[in-house]
Amino acid sequence: DNVMRARGPCSTYGCGSDSVFEVKSLDGMSSIGSIIRKWNGLLSAMGDADHFEIHFPLDLDVKMKAMIFGACFLIDFMYFERSPPQHSSR
Repeated sequence: DNVMRARGPCSTYGCGSDSVFEVKSLDGMSSIGSIIRKWNGLLSAMGDADHFEIHFPLDLDVKMKAMIFGACFLIDFMYFERSPPQHSSR
């Protein structure tokens, strides 16, 4: 069952700015929190480390908190991880 909705920027490759993903209720009326991939300057383009901030109310249900953390991992893998190059066996 769907319990929340995460919406991010149209492009996640913006140089010089953070990528903010808003986490809202299914109807979009109330904000639950946010997941932010922090821009680390030019070093982030050279390295493989990503830095995220997760914001949510302290009194949020623990299952919802766990889902936001899971969404952070999914966002990282879907939008910010590169596939390793495929080596041919020739």
